[in-house]
Amino acid sequence: MTPNLAAILYLIAGVCFIMALRGLSSPGTARRGNLYGIFGMIIAVGTTLAQPGIEDYLWIVIGIGIGGLIGTIIALKIPMTAMPQLMAGFHSLVGLAAVLVAGAALYIPEVFHIGTLGDIKLISRIEMSVGVIIGALTFTGSVVAFAKLQELVSGAPLVFRGQHLLNLLIALLIIGLAVLFCIDQSPTIFWIMTAVALLFGVLMIVPIGGADMPVVISMLNSYSG
Repeated sequence: MTPNLAAILYLIAGVCFIMALRGLSSPGTARRGNLYGIFGMIIAVGTTLAQPGIEDYLWIVIGIGIGGLIGTIIALKIPMTAMPQLMAGFHSLVGLAAVLVAGAALYIPEVFHIGTLGDIKLISRIEMSVGVIIGALTFTGSVVAFAKLQELVSGAPLVFRGQHLLNLLIALLIIGLAVLFCIDQSPTIFWIMTAVALLFGVLMIVPIGGADMPVVISMLNSYSG
């Protein structure tokens, strides 16, 4: 598969994901939105598997099989009334995957064709920073949303004095850490940035009431998208 064809297919997959999010915003269009999402994921995964750099499909097939089986069992057992928390739970894994991929790119950049250890391309460092920040806050934010919807914790908003100022300072700290990482590629700074982003995800969601969690999940979906 040529790079140009792969880029076109990924673009089509991205459009499908956007249409999926749009469809899931309303019960009347949710079924169509799911179909867009499925179609987009098939294109994205198929395009990735068709890349010339993949030499062994065994573990990929095993992973798809195990994940598909677990997802099917869970989806069949969950009632429709619990769909919001199911989406939150599943979506937390999307954020976690983004963190793990960025971490893998940090330690084995040669596999991702973005440079060598300690000499990663600047644009890739920026992408890794954005990916790990969004992935980390999406992970913890989705976990909090799931816990509130599942009534594992109180659904009441948790607010305290100086909360907005604290969130602003943490956001500025994350940006500063991202800039530092892009300059010196320090793994220590990378993981500190990840930890702060994980904390930021919690602080973003706890002030929001449980009744608004479906809106929060849509917001987090748009972040990771």
